[in-house]
Parts: sequence; C-alpha cells; structure tokens
Amino acid sequence: MAKAIINTNRSKGQISRNIYGHFAEHLGRCIYNGIYVGEASDIPNVNGMRTDVVDALKRMGIPLLRWPGGCFADTYHWQDGIGPKEGRKKIVNTNWGGVTEDNSFGTHEFLELCRQLGCEPYISGNVGSGTVQEFSDWVEYCNMGGQSPMAEERRKNGRDEPWNVKYWGIGNEAWGCGGNMRPEFYSDLCRQYSTYLRNYDSEHPIYKIASGASEGDYNWTKVVMERAGHTVDAVSMHYYTRPRTAEWADRGPATGFSRNEYFSTLYNTFGMDELVENHSRIIKQYQGARKVGLCVDEWGTWFDVEPGTNPGFLYQQNTMRDALVAAINLNIFNNHCDTVVMANIAQTVNVLQAVILTEGAKMLLTPTYHVFEMYKGHQDARQLESYVETSMVGENGCQVPNLHISASEGRDGVLVTVANLDDQNPAELDCAVSGLGKISRAEGRVLTGTIGAYNDFGAEENVKTVPLAAEVTEDGFKATLPACSVAAFTLK
Repeated sequence: MAKAIINTNRSKGQISRNIYGHFAEHLGRCIYNGIYVGEASDIPNVNGMRTDVVDALKRMGIPLLRWPGGCFADTYHWQDGIGPKEGRKKIVNTNWGGVTEDNSFGTHEFLELCRQLGCEPYISGNVGSGTVQEFSDWVEYCNMGGQSPMAEERRKNGRDEPWNVKYWGIGNEAWGCGGNMRPEFYSDLCRQYSTYLRNYDSEHPIYKIASGASEGDYNWTKVVMERAGHTVDAVSMHYYTRPRTAEWADRGPATGFSRNEYFSTLYNTFGMDELVENHSRIIKQYQGARKVGLCVDEWGTWFDVEPGTNPGFLYQQNTMRDALVAAINLNIFNNHCDTVVMANIAQTVNVLQAVILTEGAKMLLTPTYHVFEMYKGHQDARQLESYVETSMVGENGCQVPNLHISASEGRDGVLVTVANLDDQNPAELDCAVSGLGKISRAEGRVLTGTIGAYNDFGAEENVKTVPLAAEVTEDGFKATLPACSVAAFTLK
C-alpha cells in the first residue's frame, strides 16, 4: 500500500490555466486539413474551422493556442496572410516538407479559431528573417483601436474592433532555426524588438516572451536574462522527450516499441523537473524586483514518423506511453506553478504528440487528449502540496518512480492526479488529505492500457477514460490504480 499525503494548508500558488496550452504550427496536416478545411469543404465547419475538432478541443478545456510556429514563425510574413484570399501570396514551406501553401489561414483565421475555441491567442513573431517594423505593424494591426495605418488596413479587411492579443513571442528558437544566433546577439535584438512592441490600450497590456533555451543551455537563459530580462515578461524553454539512447536521426518508433524504450522515454521525461528548477533559478537571479516567468512553450514526445508518411510532416501515433509522458509533465508544471507561467504541448493535431488525429472527415482522440481532459480541473486552481511513497521500476539503468502525483483545490473540490508508471503491477493507494475535513465523496476516473495501446481509425475508443472506484476513509480515500495508468480523483 503506497501512502500519499495532500496538504491543503500549503501551496505554491495558483496553477495558471496557460500551463495547459497548445501549439499549432504550419507543419504537415496540423493547420490545413487538421484544423482548417475552408468554408467550401464538405467536412462540417464554421468559417472553415472543423466543427468536430473545435468541439473536441473545447471539451478538453483548451485555454491558449500558440501560432504560427515553431520554425515556420521566423519565415512567416504576416501580411502575406491577410486580405482577400484569392490575392494572397502562395509560399513554399521550406521548413516542413517543402509543400506549397496558399496562406488561406492567416491572422484573421487564427483569431477566429481562438474565438470559436474561447481561448487566448499566443503569436510568435518573425525575428529571424523579419524586421522590427514588420513585427511592430503586426501588433498594431491586431491591437490598435484608434486611427492608424494598420488599424485602417484591418478594418478594410473586415475587422473593426481590435483583438487585443496579449501574448507575443519575440522570435522562436533564435539559437537554431530562428537565426542561429548567439545569446548576446539575440539579447540585443530582443531589447530592440521589445521597445517597438507597444501597448495600444492601457487595459490590455501585451505580455512579451523572449526566445529561450534548448533543453539544458543554461548560459542562454543567463545571458538573455542578464541583458534583456528587464524588457520581457517571460523567457521560453523547449524540451522534447525521446528514448534515452536515441539520436535525433533515430528516435525510435511511436508504436511497437520495446519495454526498454518505454522506460527510457519516461526516464528522460523526468529531466523536465531538473530543467524547470535550473532555468527558474537563473531567471530569479536576474529578474530583480519584477517577476519574469518561465514559459515551456514546446514540449512533448518526438519519435520517428509513421512509415509511409512525409518525413517533414512529423506525423506519429500516440500511445499510453505518451499519456504517461503528458501526466508526468503536467504534474511537474503544476508543482512548479510559482515559476512556470505557460506550457504548450507540441502539437495540437496530426503532428508529434497530438491530442487529435484526423484522416479526411474522420477524427479520433488520442490518449494524450484524455490526460488533458482529466487534468483540466487544475486550471486556475490552487496548487496543493502533495507527496506519495514510491518504489523504483524500470530496466537497463532507466529507473523511474512507480507513482507520480499533483493536486489542487478549485471550484469543484480537490483534484488529485496520479500516474502509475509500472507497466506490470497495479498500485494500491492510501491517500490522506489534511486540512480539508471529512471527505463526503471521492470520484475516480482512469485511463489505462498496455504501454503500446493506442486509438486508430476503426478503433477510436481502444483507449478511453472509465470510472475508477475510490473508497472514502477517515482521513482521505483509497483506490487501486491499474498498471500503466493515469487516474484523477475529485474529492468533495
């Protein structure tokens, strides 16, 4: 019996809903066919947005969406994607697959998508191949309510009122596809760009996010914070999980993987905790009197593409292994809510660790989708201190704790989320909750299956959430977590 403790008297603060954000890039079938099919499509849509995808994302509780990239952001010139669609420039996506796209999905379409989803937009601007003027004009186009050239251009294109977009990324992966810059050079650019990203409404100040480090590049965070930290509100960090021994050129299959690959992937996932700790520590060292947040705006699994698909489209299946990766990361972000202000899983539809897959008019929900749906009660809730006894499981040097936990208190009561990483043995959990008083009801749900279980077209509900019995005890609750599972308990 594993003992767990939830202490409602101790908290690191509120869990930002933006920790549950998502990322949609012009990459493969994420935007076109995945989210956007156009008004003339036979697939049911509203203003070109797939109705089934929008409805599913709303049920999942999507709070924020990052766009247009990714590497695509630093080759994207936003004025190519406004105005009458028949007059928009056609471009070749040189980053992802070399395909031609017609720019029919641009600023107006993205912000219409966010309106339908009821979520906040997060726009990554072009620093790598763009100009300060171009980026400044984009903010003015979106946010200026008065008279100005860009506001008039927006009105000419059918939008009178400003959108008041809050979140803006000053470039993407400036150390790599965003310009191969050194941190010193990027820091000066960040200062320059930030100067011209202006507020046009005192009630809607913008939130500026600096292009941050890849994985453990702590020098990047140090230099950017030291030289440009006073000009931004947050610094980003990217970390993708892959099997421990895999090189980028050979990341292993998304399905049909070995037990060793299962544990090595989970082992690497726990590296997120160390990265968050260390980058946050550097940010705090240089932030001064004002708080600068950490934004993990790309994370998730990255495996080999599915056989027979375009290598540049990054299409991969999604198994219970991915669900556990999602659960671990979200638990980590919850428990670091005092420093992590945003996180965006890559990517929303049909790319990398997607929550939705589509095939023509068909759509399915992945195991990762169900984790986000189970965890949505953590959004804007008060984080609670949590602890669980663990034993180590794994093989070939990749040992991980069998259980991983986080908890919060929100409108619907206390939410406890626990992952059982042991692929062979169930875990009996005895959870004590202090400071809450006598629990009257405990409701459990669980997502479970073999490590390689996934949903596919024709078997869309192979992996889905089901009720899980939870017994109320004198000081908390008891439950048995199946092997390889993610469980959520709501206590009232």
